[in-house]
Amino acid sequence: MKRYGILDRIEKPSDLRELSYGVMEELCSSLREFLVDHVSKTGGHLASNLGIVELAVALERVFDSNRDRIIYDVGHQAYVHKILTGRKEQFTTLRQYGGLSGFMKPEESQADPCITGHASSSVSVALGMAHARTLRGQKYNVVAVIGDGALTGGMAYEALNSAGGSGEPLLVVLNDNNMSITQNVGAMSKHLACLRVSPRYLNAKTHVKDTLSRVPGGKAVTSRISHVKSSIKNVVLPNTLFEQMGFAYLGPVDGHDLKAVCELLERAKTMKKPVLLHVMTKKGKGYTPAEQSPDKYHGVSPFDSLTGKPLKTSGTNFSACFGEALCDLAAHDERICAVTAAMSSGTGLSGFAAQYPTRFFDVGIAEEHAIAMGAGMAKQGLKPICAIYSTFLQRAYDQLIHDVAIEGIDLVLGIDRAGIVGEDGATHNGVFDVAFLRSIPGVTILAPASYAELRTMLSQAFYRKTGPVAIRYPRGGEGAYHEDHAEVPVVCLREGEDAVLVSYGMLINETLAAAQKLSERGIHAAVYKINELTALRDAALLTHIARCGTLVVAEEVVQTGSVGEALTSLLAERGTVLHAVRLLNTGDRFLPCGSVRKMYEICHLDAAGIADAVMEAKTCE
Repeated sequence: MKRYGILDRIEKPSDLRELSYGVMEELCSSLREFLVDHVSKTGGHLASNLGIVELAVALERVFDSNRDRIIYDVGHQAYVHKILTGRKEQFTTLRQYGGLSGFMKPEESQADPCITGHASSSVSVALGMAHARTLRGQKYNVVAVIGDGALTGGMAYEALNSAGGSGEPLLVVLNDNNMSITQNVGAMSKHLACLRVSPRYLNAKTHVKDTLSRVPGGKAVTSRISHVKSSIKNVVLPNTLFEQMGFAYLGPVDGHDLKAVCELLERAKTMKKPVLLHVMTKKGKGYTPAEQSPDKYHGVSPFDSLTGKPLKTSGTNFSACFGEALCDLAAHDERICAVTAAMSSGTGLSGFAAQYPTRFFDVGIAEEHAIAMGAGMAKQGLKPICAIYSTFLQRAYDQLIHDVAIEGIDLVLGIDRAGIVGEDGATHNGVFDVAFLRSIPGVTILAPASYAELRTMLSQAFYRKTGPVAIRYPRGGEGAYHEDHAEVPVVCLREGEDAVLVSYGMLINETLAAAQKLSERGIHAAVYKINELTALRDAALLTHIARCGTLVVAEEVVQTGSVGEALTSLLAERGTVLHAVRLLNTGDRFLPCGSVRKMYEICHLDAAGIADAVMEAKTCE
């Protein structure tokens, strides 16, 4: 078993308080080695955790994370926090079924105040905890650690505005690495850049105080140091947005200078007011491949820790196919524009951004703004597509209704990471989009199961459909199904009279495999593929179901609002009497982390589970 020096002797955060700063520097090196070794085997978020090592160590040293509330915005940067709070030995199970979550999770440890999987919410939650502390007369510190990328999200400003005005003692630590996943965008990024180039502010302030304390009458002058501080800041550094919101601003400070960070954290701890500490870090620090390409090492699959190269070469995937198809269409239509929310590489739009920079818009972590802006573009004659992950699109539900659907605006949505995503778990599984999109009148939902169908449906969305059109596609590549039946809303892929199997998207692969398994058992099941999830009144499908009497619908979404529920409701309206119905889905629950294959298995959505459901249904007839 590999040893990690001083890290092997750290059992709890309080152990850090006994260490000298020199030894703590050794600890940080050991932590980086530990992170690279383990994440290279399990996959996970690497660059962000390498960058936050010193800051995380300082937070655990200065605060008591078992009592104080330290909230990491987007909990994927909390690996060091987990290591130092008793979960070091569990890192071999990181993001695996039954193992350690890749995000903060209170079920794992008292040191995790809440689940944080999406960006920009930490200050809101922290302020709520601070209010609860005050109202209940308790004593503990509340800290929100938020990255500059998360500050592109509007929710963060709502919270900062509220927190600054409240006067509630609260520390917001801004972990500024000039990155979200890719390079940050927008006015806040520029504002922070101005602050970064003025680190002489704190040095100047300290110098003035030291000088005044040594001259005659200096003590009297020092008592008015707050006025001197304001004068210095007006000369050296313009008032920050944070100060205008009511925060005491400290920094910027080198986030890899442990002593300096600890000293400022100690100082902030004593200030009975809202404080913002601006810490500058380098994403990927300590591991050359991640330093050189922090975006590529943001979220990684298992890789060779010596070379940084992935253990498995990744082929094309739906995201890349989407980006290529969009570029092809844009080459012939100057009205086509692409909008994303800090996900240019993840949604396959890097190529589009390079080829058509004036038609590419990255709005930062601001999904609501992305949809409303897209609506405005469409109203004025452009053809925008908003490419956003399924679980991130949840934030823009109001805009989809109010700014898009009510007016029937021709806006295309590229919904990436639709369905079960796997290792990132409950916060990232795209199992709700079918339910919330189906609830909005006038929205068309398309579900390709192959690259060919994705290309066809993208063209349909721009030129043959009206109103808002959503194209939902999974993370990863296509399966055994490579056909293109996108021209029809519903297609029968396999005939059979003993049962009808209905599915869509990637699960069509499992459904076809299940039908083959059933055939080997003497049961001949028909397989219907739904291409347009909002067009279920297909006469051939409904007639076939009524004739067979046994229906199984397989889909990787929650049951409430699913296609299966809609289909059975439609059949009931028609007076169709069925012998047996099985709706296979993720259920009304949140799925844990684990591989997609494992999630299929526990939800009975793999070929064996679907076949077993048919067999069970047939025995109940």
